[in-house]
Amino acid sequence: MANPAPRVTHAYEGDVVLFLVGLRIHQPWRLDVVARVGGAMGPMLAELARNADELGYLGGRTVLDTGGPTVMTWWRSAEDLHRYASAGDRRHRPAWSAFYGYAAKAPRAVTIWHETYAVPAGGHESAYVGPKPLGLASIAGMVPIARRGERARERMRLTGDRG
Repeated sequence: MANPAPRVTHAYEGDVVLFLVGLRIHQPWRLDVVARVGGAMGPMLAELARNADELGYLGGRTVLDTGGPTVMTWWRSAEDLHRYASAGDRRHRPAWSAFYGYAAKAPRAVTIWHETYAVPAGGHESAYVGPKPLGLASIAGMVPIARRGERARERMRLTGDRG
């Protein structure tokens, strides 16, 4: 019998921000809006990848579901994320301004959404069993799970009852 894949966890230490942003397409026939809005994300992700250290960007992944794409990105801090989002010399701010123009032409064509989660050090944990980890371990590397604790409670540094 073959040995099971080793259990690993992400190697990232410290605070982390998870930023989710997505596009939901309600009127796919409105290609004038859908293509422009959807086309803005690729150049932003390329800019982030090129300038990751400077911007505090740790990495990201895109997932597709029936409603449209969702981009998951990890950041060192909420301040780094907000600095990027508001910088006039970066791709996000002009893309966001342009979105308002497209959305005014077809306000029911798409929904842009985002959620931001600021997670303090010790407040995140992960476990992966298999040949390729996803999420934070795919970005920050991985370590044997025993290094952080065999149980999720240990990896999150939770002790005692929360009552």
